[in-house]
Amino acid sequence: MSLDKTFIDFFVQRGHIPTTGSSLIPRPGDPVLFTTSGMHPLTPYLEGEPHPLGRRLVGVQRCLRTTDLDEVGDPTHLTVFEMLGSWSLGDYGSEQTLRWGFELLRDGFGIDPGRMYVTVFGGDDQVELDQESLRTWQSLGVPVELTTDDNWWSNGPTGPCGPDSEIFLWTGDGSPEGTPTTDDRWVEVWNHVMMRYRRYDDGSLEPLQQRNIDTGLGLERLSMLLEGKKSVYETELFEPWMRIIPELWKLDEESERIVIDHLRSSMVIIGDGVHPSNTGRGYVLRRLIRRVLTLLWRTDDSRTLSDLPLELFEHTLHHFHQGEVVTLVRRMLIDEEIRFTNLLERGRRILSHERFQKTLDQNDFEYLHETHGLPRELVLSLVG
Repeated sequence: MSLDKTFIDFFVQRGHIPTTGSSLIPRPGDPVLFTTSGMHPLTPYLEGEPHPLGRRLVGVQRCLRTTDLDEVGDPTHLTVFEMLGSWSLGDYGSEQTLRWGFELLRDGFGIDPGRMYVTVFGGDDQVELDQESLRTWQSLGVPVELTTDDNWWSNGPTGPCGPDSEIFLWTGDGSPEGTPTTDDRWVEVWNHVMMRYRRYDDGSLEPLQQRNIDTGLGLERLSMLLEGKKSVYETELFEPWMRIIPELWKLDEESERIVIDHLRSSMVIIGDGVHPSNTGRGYVLRRLIRRVLTLLWRTDDSRTLSDLPLELFEHTLHHFHQGEVVTLVRRMLIDEEIRFTNLLERGRRILSHERFQKTLDQNDFEYLHETHGLPRELVLSLVG
């Protein structure tokens, strides 16, 4: 059984209703470009609006975080990823969610409790120590580390927030040692947020009328930990990518990961209805595709996205339930490559003009962008 099905079935058996709608595109009126977390689409209901499906929910939400783009290339960060989530909208509290979390990891996923360590909010000058979570973990026999800032969750400077408890798994060789804050071989797998407060502009806190639970468990990271791999790219989720891309193009490890991540993410973004453009969501997509092409052409300018086998499109889009748009997604990637090739040729032609045979200043960059549509980063890559 797949990990996401195991997760959802566990919570369905405990009265949770699966939520539908896993698009990267937020609901109308939401100011953000993309859905960034499992709780994002549920914000109105976490604020107290009644949810049509009830007070216990479970789901898989695909997410995109532009804030992580610079981290992509390391073993764990991805642009598009999937978040398994469970929610209590004013129903059960922290003891129940933590006991279920422990039970699912131990019995559902077969994780040895001896490989677990948890962190709990230790209190600060506004909110006291999270006694209920501490007592729960102590009764389950799991070692606890108390922290302050690391165990306080908020979705921004104001709005719903509260203490959280994070579950870590030991990934090192031999017996576990140290704690989550002293040894990075402890890797966080699941965060349980006790959403109990609202923070105001002046920093003050007010207890929420509806106390919620919001948990988030990254599917790709869970797969990595359960399969005992050193990176998310080595897991079953990326099998065809890691089999095909190294054969197709010889790249260093970091570049290979970036190319795989950005191509996979671009496919999913297009599958959710976004087209490359110079603004908003389309610009994020355009940047991803152009970064791939820049990396590919660094050592061999004959490389092309038209060499990507259909298997990669089909595997990715079927996984994200977008299988009906395989042909469209492939065509759009290739069209964007052609557009970028033409732009580069035009850019080289313009930059060969004697006016630009010097160190470029701000006026040059503005002129090239406004008159010729050449963004600053593109100009820098051409003159570099």
